[in-house]
Amino acid sequence: MSRQVPTSRTKQILDHVEQRRQQWARELPDVDTTGMAVLGRARWITLSVRPPIESVFARYGLDAGEFDVLATLLRAGRPYRMRPTELFQSLMISSGGLTNRLARLEAAGLVTRPLSDADSRSLLAELTPAGRRVAEAAFREDMRVEANLLKGLTKAETRQLALLLAKLASSLAVPE
Repeated sequence: MSRQVPTSRTKQILDHVEQRRQQWARELPDVDTTGMAVLGRARWITLSVRPPIESVFARYGLDAGEFDVLATLLRAGRPYRMRPTELFQSLMISSGGLTNRLARLEAAGLVTRPLSDADSRSLLAELTPAGRRVAEAAFREDMRVEANLLKGLTKAETRQLALLLAKLASSLAVPE
């Protein structure tokens, strides 16, 4: 049963998800809505935090997808270069989607497309010095924004939530 009865030891949080759960509990009391309690809130949180995070990238002239490319190249370490196949697999996007992002980033002077030493027919994706500066600055600002978004939780709660989400994500991962 999905009904939650607050006790003196627990404080019920009556947000939009809990309101919906209570409505379902009245109409279909035999249906367990625990999944809604977790996944409904996860969805709401994701949608709520997108605007402030995406505004960080916009200040650097990027969209979230372009930032992902720059960040992936930066995380790869020196020489901040990857094969496009490695990039699109890491980003979990199509090769066509990556091609469009790389074209925009190259036009902005944030990446170059040098020939591969191993295969002269293949182009790599490499951060330019300007791309590295933009990626690092945007990442630092993004992490400040995200830390601020988590201020409603204590450090211990944040660590616990991160562990629980990692456990859930692992349980949902499709084996390769």
